[in-house]
Amino acid sequence: METARVDAIIESYGADKSSLLAILQDIQGEEHWLPREAMTRVCERVGVSLSHVYRLATFFQAFSLEPRGKHICTVCMGTACHVRGAPMLVDKLERDLEVPAGGTTEDLEYTLETVNCVGACALGPLLIVDEEYHGNMNSTKLDKVLKQLGHEPHGADAEPEE
Repeated sequence: METARVDAIIESYGADKSSLLAILQDIQGEEHWLPREAMTRVCERVGVSLSHVYRLATFFQAFSLEPRGKHICTVCMGTACHVRGAPMLVDKLERDLEVPAGGTTEDLEYTLETVNCVGACALGPLLIVDEEYHGNMNSTKLDKVLKQLGHEPHGADAEPEE
C-alpha cells in the first residue's frame, strides 16, 4: 500500500489515537489485509507502539495479517448448514478455486474460509461472498455465483441446470 494512501487515511481521522481501530479498518478495507509497512506507518503517525497495533490486529478476527483475496467466500459449517450439504460446497470451492479452506488464491482474487455458524440456519447451506448471503446453496447456484465473480467453474464439476 502506498505511504501516501496510508497517510491520507490517518489524516482523515486527524491522526487521533482514539481512531486507531477505524484507521486499521479502512486500511483493511482497501488492501483486504494489514500490511506490516502500513501498520508501521500508522504507529509512526499516530504515536503508538507496533506491539499495540499488533494486539488490536490479532484480537479482532476482522483483521488479517496475511494477504486476502479480493473476494471473500465464506461457507457456514453450523449444524443446519452441515447436514444440508455445506461440506460438499467447501469441497467444490476448494477444487474450483484451487485453494484449501483457510487459504487465498495465488492471484489474490479469492479467499476461502469456513465459519462455525452465522445464525441464518433457515438459509442453509449458506455461502457468503463479500458479505452478500447466498442461501440454499447447491453446486449449480455456486457455479452461477462464481461466474458472476468472473471465475469459470471447472466443466467436470458443473451440474446440469435445475
